[in-house]
Formats: sequence, structure tokens, C-alpha cells
Amino acid sequence: MTKILALDSSTDACSVALHIDGKTTHIFELAAKSHTQRLLPMVDEILAEAHCTLRDLDAIAYGRGPGSFTGLRICMGVVQGLAFGANLPVLPISTLQAMACGYIEQHPQNNLPILAALDARMEEIYWGLFNTDLLAQALGAEHVMKPALLQEQAEIAQLQKQFIAIGAGWHYADLEIIAPQRVVLDVHPKAKDIVALAVAAFKRNEQISIVDAQPVYLRDSVSWQKRQRIRTSPI
Repeated sequence: MTKILALDSSTDACSVALHIDGKTTHIFELAAKSHTQRLLPMVDEILAEAHCTLRDLDAIAYGRGPGSFTGLRICMGVVQGLAFGANLPVLPISTLQAMACGYIEQHPQNNLPILAALDARMEEIYWGLFNTDLLAQALGAEHVMKPALLQEQAEIAQLQKQFIAIGAGWHYADLEIIAPQRVVLDVHPKAKDIVALAVAAFKRNEQISIVDAQPVYLRDSVSWQKRQRIRTSPI
């Protein structure tokens, strides 16, 4: 009897999903620059349709990033308010992993690894590589880098162009040289895929306190590493 609500606003899309005892309902909208106006009403709508309240839930899942800084903060703020108010644990889920899961669900015949990429602005992309399990598993760490550097990554070179590229990050011209088997730009993180991953994570007891929940920007960690190198470099 698992009840989990999921939210995501990490890209131009905005979505919520509700999983109740094996059944999932969801709402998805392309809502660029209106996440603050849409996310909470969408939560109210999906709960009302299921005759469910926050206190009926077991946990709240959310797209923890990477993604738009503003979108991640908006989602995090809403999740904090809901989780604190109802005293619920949370489940942070990778937005790139959710994208891969969504593609796998729609293309079950695919047997090639999936490289999900989002536009990180500043002429960079967020990317992660995933296998073809129904709940796509990461084949390495998630990264942020210049598109031109992607072809230099060992794990990409080893694939010898035998992979599927998904996500808006693939619009950069510098990525054309990689030439994967297929490029699908119109793929967004969706709450329905986040909630599928969250149900599995909940069964593994991976929920955390909202006090410990943070968005994952990726770029923060890169900046921190650069600052550390500057501080430790000999003068």
C-alpha cells in the first residue's frame, strides 16, 4: 500500500505524478517561466482527483537535478513546504535518470545505452550515461562540461557511436561529430518516471528527511573543485 507523490520543474516542463498501490496518474505541461504558478495547483489537482491528502502519503519524490537553477529551487521550495507540513520523508531522483527511464518505457525494443543530456547554459551540458534496464541504471557519474569535450570522455569513446542520445542538450553543433545511432531532442524529465524510480527507492528504504534534501546542480561541485585547486596551488 505505497502512496508517493512526485514533482519536477527542472526544465521548461512542469509535472506531477501520484502513485497509489500500483497505479500512477500524472499531469505534464510545458510551462516555461510559470512553474511558480502551476506546480502547487497541479499538486492540488492530482491529489483531489485521487481523493488523497498529503497525510495519506508515504513520501514525496522530486527531480533533484541537474537542471535549471531556478526550476530546481522552485521544486525544492514546494517539496520542503509540503514535506515539512505533513511530516513526510522525501526521495531525491536524478532528472537524467528519469529521462532515460521515460525513453526506455516508450522504446522497450532498444538495446543501446542511453546518453541523456540537458542544456546547462553557459555553453555547457549536463549529461549521464544509462543502461537499458526498465529502471535505467547509471553507467557512471553525472557531469557538466563543454559539449566539445564529450567526445574525449573514455566511456563515450568505448561506445563507438552505439548509443541513443536524448534531451535538449544535444542541440549543440559541437556534438554532431559524435554521431550516435539516434538523437531525440524532445525528451524531458517527467514526474511519472521520477515516481517509478522513487517507488523502487522507497522499497529499498532510501527515503531521507527533508532537512537533508538538496538539489543537485553539478556546476557547484565543479566550481568548488576549481576553488580548492586555486587555494592549494603554490604561489
